[in-house]
Amino acid sequence: MARVFLLLALCVLPALARAARPGRKPFVVQGSVYCDTCLAGFETSKTTYIAGAKVRLECRDRKTQDLVYSKEGTTDSAGKYSMTVDEDHKDQICDCMLVSSPRKDCKSPSAGRDRARVILTNNNGLVSTTRYANSMGFMAARPMSGCTELLRLYQEYED
Repeated sequence: MARVFLLLALCVLPALARAARPGRKPFVVQGSVYCDTCLAGFETSKTTYIAGAKVRLECRDRKTQDLVYSKEGTTDSAGKYSMTVDEDHKDQICDCMLVSSPRKDCKSPSAGRDRARVILTNNNGLVSTTRYANSMGFMAARPMSGCTELLRLYQEYED
């Protein structure tokens, strides 16, 4: 009888302890998608943000590069997206990436601004579960008016 009680205790107690532990809060990945209206390669004061752009979060195994997790999101009217991720992706490489733009005049992903790395683990010292991805951008088909003057101003600050 003692053995049965001991076996039952060894099986049930871990399950009870796990159930009593508070649930982990999910991660929230946030970012924005813009149209590089000046073809500058970065956000400027003439940058516009794209509503309805599609983005994807992908997590890959660090060693094999196999896709482990994928989730798509869409930007709101301000060009911002927010995705909830329930799992901890400890030692995986996770990137947000551009999928598509609804704007015909701004469809080509900007090289170097087409993806953003995010760290999705609680084992990194961060208290917050909100993760902010760098802004990602599409290039306009043609620069809008006033861009030449704006970029000239940026050059003056550099000198």
